[in-house]
Parts: sequence; C-alpha cells; structure tokens
Amino acid sequence: MRQATFIGSEIYRGSRYGVRHPLSIERVPAATDLARLLGWLPRGRFRTSPMARPAALRAFHTAPYIDALQRAEAEGRVSEAMRLKHGLGTVSNPVFPEMFRRPATAVGGGLLAAELVMAGQGPVYNSGGGTHHALPDRASGFCFLNEPVLTILHLLRLGARRVVYVDIDAHHGDGVELAFSGSQAVRVISVHEARRWPFTGALGDTAGGAAFNLPVPRGFNDSEFALVLEEMILPAVEAFRPDAVYLQCGADALLEDPLARLALSNNAHFSAVAALRDLAPRLVLAGGGGYNPWSVARCWAGVWATLSGQEIPDRLPETAEAHLRGLDWSRRGRPAPEMLTTLRDEPRHGPIRDGIRDGVRHLRSRI
Repeated sequence: MRQATFIGSEIYRGSRYGVRHPLSIERVPAATDLARLLGWLPRGRFRTSPMARPAALRAFHTAPYIDALQRAEAEGRVSEAMRLKHGLGTVSNPVFPEMFRRPATAVGGGLLAAELVMAGQGPVYNSGGGTHHALPDRASGFCFLNEPVLTILHLLRLGARRVVYVDIDAHHGDGVELAFSGSQAVRVISVHEARRWPFTGALGDTAGGAAFNLPVPRGFNDSEFALVLEEMILPAVEAFRPDAVYLQCGADALLEDPLARLALSNNAHFSAVAALRDLAPRLVLAGGGGYNPWSVARCWAGVWATLSGQEIPDRLPETAEAHLRGLDWSRRGRPAPEMLTTLRDEPRHGPIRDGIRDGVRHLRSRI
C-alpha cells in the first residue's frame, strides 16, 4: 500500500464559530488527537497545513470577497453592506477570530494534498477540508472558502485530465456542483439527504452532464449505502477514468448527527474510503460536515485508519477512551457508553427501499 499522508493544523484547536453555533465543538483536533493516541500518526505521516494566499483563493473566489473576508477578520465586525453582499456576519457564517485564516489553512492543505498526490506520494487526508457550500462571492452553509473546488482546480493545473468528486455528506455540495457545471473534466457525484438544506441536488439535476445526484430518504442505512456504493458510485467513478478522485467524508450522515436524519454507521464511510483507495489512481480525502463531537472524532479517525492501513481495535485503549470522555457538547449532553469505548460502530443494516433502487438504476443509465 502506498504510504498515506495526514495534513492538519493547530489553527483548528479552540477555534469556534460561536457558543450557540453547531461548530462550537472540537472536530479536527478531536479526530487528530484520537489518531495520535492510537499510534496512527507517526511524525513521517503528518504534514502541517500551509495557509493559502489570497492569489490562490482567487482561482474560484472573487477578489472583493477575499478582501471582505480578510477585513472582517482583522476588524472583528462587518458592515451591513458586507453582510448582505457576501453573507458574512450571519447566524450561519458569523464573525470569529480565525474566520479567514482557518478556511485559508484548509485550502492550503487541499493545495498541498493535490501536489502530493500528483507527485505520486500516495493518498492524502486533508483533515480540515471538505467545505463544499462556499460560493464565488459569498459564504454559505458554515463554509467561507470552497476548499474542494480550489483543490480540484489545482489537480487540473498540475496535469490531471479528469477528476471525480464524490460527496457522502448529508448535505448536497452545491458550491462544487456550481463550479463544475457543464465540465468535461470533472464529474461530481453526491449522495445526500432529500429535502435537506440547501435543497439542491435533485435526481434529475445533471449540471449540464457533470453531476450524478442521489437524494436519499430519512433513515438511509448501511445496507442501502452499500448498494449505492457498489452499484452507482464505483461504476460512475470507474467509467470516467479519472486521474484523481476527491472524496468528501462529511460525518453528518451518521445516525447521531443533530443536523440530518440519516442513519449510517461509520462503517459506511470506512467502506467508501477502502473502495476508492483501491480504485483511484490518486486520492484526496477530506472531512466536511459533522456536528456531534464523538461521532465525528471516531469517524474521521477511522477514515484515516482505513486510508493508512491501520487496524481498528475492538476496544479503545484507556488513553483514547479518556480523550473521548474529555470531549464536551454542553448543549446536548453525553453520548451512548459504547461511543466512549469503541471506534467502529455496530453496523446499521436495514431494508433497501424501492426509491433508492430506482434512483440507482436511473443514474446507472447515464454512466
């Protein structure tokens, strides 16, 4: 197996969108620390993320928007005009101390990931990436910069002729689809909860031929995900013959997440990573959504274990268990006991509904 690289940064530690915001929790540091405690992050596999410069961000975002984002961080406030024009200083996209540096670091990690995979250095996990809602001139859906778009554009600049973007976040990656609508070089595959914000990504939405969208109903389970992975995602990836694949592994599709109503276990994410690791000639992996600190930490540590070839133990060692016990989600209480002592969820199998089979058949007809 090619050696995998983990890209992270201390900027995520203690960075909060606000006390009442869903991103008031630790996510990237919680997963990173858990992986370290399990011995999965030796020094040679960890790279500190650089921060992308404004010039690099302008490959997708407008110059006035980048200037406004930097100004908002420097001044700690936004004008009413900036709020209305750029979506800054809203309930979803608030002003906070690292509001430019944090997403710019995530983008820097994505650009470094693109360079590493295109140099043949194995798959890369950019732990703070996956911010798929940001628009060229506007923050959206907790996303200030669109890291997946900027990373894919960099892959293309570095010589990739075709790239497939696979998104298993509970929310449709509208910003990525917008960026590559009509593209012959990028295929966008998204599995997301139907009738969930941002209310885009309908089954019939092809984005000029570039998109394969599968909205799924509430209660989407592991058996249904396995069907979708084997019968739609993997064939759609393979048929495109990509030079690189980007997998967005949003953890909000898990049962315990408060902002969605899907019912996956983290085994679904691990299976997607394993399948694409073996299929993709070059693989960039990122996080995304996820608003339960325990389910996110366990999922993202586990996807790193899968990517890097580590064995997930049946029972966590005491140091890892203590780490999970130390996480806080004061607005929601404590998790089920097994979420503190294990990393892998029990599988959440169930019946495969006709609507999902029909959607898969519809999309397969376009491959």
